[in-house]
Amino acid sequence: MKLSQYKYDLPESLIAQYPCENRDESRLLVFDRKSGKIEHKIFKDILGYFREGDVMIFNDTKVFPARLYGNKEKTGAEIEIFLLRELNREQRLWDVLVDPARKIRIGNKLYFGDDDALVAEVIDNTTSRGRTLRFLFDGEYDAFKNALYKLGEAPVPTHILRRRAETIDEERYQTIYAEKEGAVAAPTAGLHFSKHLLKRLDIKGVGRASITLHVGLGNFRSVDVEDLTKHKMDSEPIFITEEAARIVNTAREKEKRVCAIGTTVMRTIESSVSTDGMLKPFEGWTNKFIFPPYEFSVANSMVTNFHLPYSTQLMMVSAFAGYDKLLKVYEVAKEEGYRFGTYGDAMLIL
Repeated sequence: MKLSQYKYDLPESLIAQYPCENRDESRLLVFDRKSGKIEHKIFKDILGYFREGDVMIFNDTKVFPARLYGNKEKTGAEIEIFLLRELNREQRLWDVLVDPARKIRIGNKLYFGDDDALVAEVIDNTTSRGRTLRFLFDGEYDAFKNALYKLGEAPVPTHILRRRAETIDEERYQTIYAEKEGAVAAPTAGLHFSKHLLKRLDIKGVGRASITLHVGLGNFRSVDVEDLTKHKMDSEPIFITEEAARIVNTAREKEKRVCAIGTTVMRTIESSVSTDGMLKPFEGWTNKFIFPPYEFSVANSMVTNFHLPYSTQLMMVSAFAGYDKLLKVYEVAKEEGYRFGTYGDAMLIL
């Protein structure tokens, strides 16, 4: 497959800027791969497509407030820092992205907060926009983390939303089942689930398995090669417990519906599969990039949002739904006014 095959026209007006009022009341397009049938529903109607013994797999990663705004010493120029990962707890070292990068050099000091409550020193360059920062903080680690997170904002994708984070994002740019902190982007398919809907799924006997993939910025990194086989995904940490593997494999053995809630779940489970198509417990890293043609092993259904042109998520979903079929479904979604992107509507592929 080629990158240019993932171009499609998307009016700006269809890209959701805010979440709908209630999580489980976004719209849901249901697409049956076998019959080609398309149905238009509300997200909470998803209940009707699952029976007792079926299993949904969720990504329980938790987003932390990764975006900070500060100033550069001497010039006072405003800078944006995006925290990627903590490198060393004792030394307060973090991998970050900086913007504008060209002005941030090794040795520069950066100040954050109204009264310069937090100071960081640039100690290394990692990539064109990447830097390693050492935060200069005297107190205990918990006090440092609190100070850092107090200054941080929800890391909503500003290039999609065209706005900075607002109060609403603190709650809504997080799944209600988020548990394990470490993501700089939310697994967006999971944003549609409410406590009430999960309770109703439990009552119906639909099983739940939790895996973890801490979403990194690679999730948004643009593909800049025409030949998709040459694109390299950033590595992200994943965790599949024995319990999760057991729940999923039991459903598979009984030929039940196994549903991946989002592309991060699909990438995780496809990263640790036995030769007979069973899910294996795993703790490590994945840089799996899925695009057509691809034979999926574990899930036979998935929930996903409507993805933007050229995105790696769109490529993966096209491998699952079928490339030609998916583009036709997207045309229907546009005609019907479905909302695209992070806070957009959802799609259930059967």
